[in-house]
Amino acid sequence: MDLPRNTFKQALASGKTQYGLWLGLADTSVAEITASAGFDWLLIDHEHGPFELRDIMRHLQALAPYDVAPIVRPVEGNPALLKKLLDMGVQTFLVPMVDNADQAEALVQALRYPPAGRRGLGTSMARAARWNQVPGYVRQANEEICLIVQAETTSAMANLESILAVEGVDGVFIGPSDLSASMGHIGDVGHPDVVDAINKGLAAITAAGKYAGILCVDPALVAGYENQGASFIGVGVDTLLLSQGARQLARQFKGGGDGEDKPQAGY
Repeated sequence: MDLPRNTFKQALASGKTQYGLWLGLADTSVAEITASAGFDWLLIDHEHGPFELRDIMRHLQALAPYDVAPIVRPVEGNPALLKKLLDMGVQTFLVPMVDNADQAEALVQALRYPPAGRRGLGTSMARAARWNQVPGYVRQANEEICLIVQAETTSAMANLESILAVEGVDGVFIGPSDLSASMGHIGDVGHPDVVDAINKGLAAITAAGKYAGILCVDPALVAGYENQGASFIGVGVDTLLLSQGARQLARQFKGGGDGEDKPQAGY
């Protein structure tokens, strides 16, 4: 049995922008419906969504038959939590609130087997190793890990150059909502100062030879971020799709409302 390849990491290397969707609903039916929609990747949001560890594994199992790459955003970069996610089979991690190079280096260590890191061995219980059915798993697994750290504060943006210099960090994802709050423009991700900071960050990430990512549910801003070098862009959230679609349908038959839904901050 061969080691599963990280299709997201391979797709990033192609140079083609990868578009994805955030999953905040802890229901595998939602995962399957969106998996067949045509996105390049789906992100399971353990940070803000009501996912427990078993929910994440069930989502990974639900997505496995589909041609879509799974990403997991853990609630934090705790090595013990990351070890469990690794053994479940998570290969691409988007870790929130990384403010400096020391934090980034600690994540690199947690996600890799020795000598490159400190990941503990437990392959007989690991879905990732197909319960010891993947020959040489421990010698190959490091190559399939993709670590994306999330810069979402003014401190992270100030330390961006040193974060990018950490070997083993594949890319940096800029979090617009928390960054806007950190900059004093809470809830206004389209504020000119915030957009300017994001564009400068994307340019720095690309210049460093790393992959740049962002979540942007405002179609008017997506093209601009892509032009600035964003390698992967989250263009929607399952909860927003459902709530906006439901309101639009209700207004179609009942009237009322205040016009079309506009993208909101808080994602």
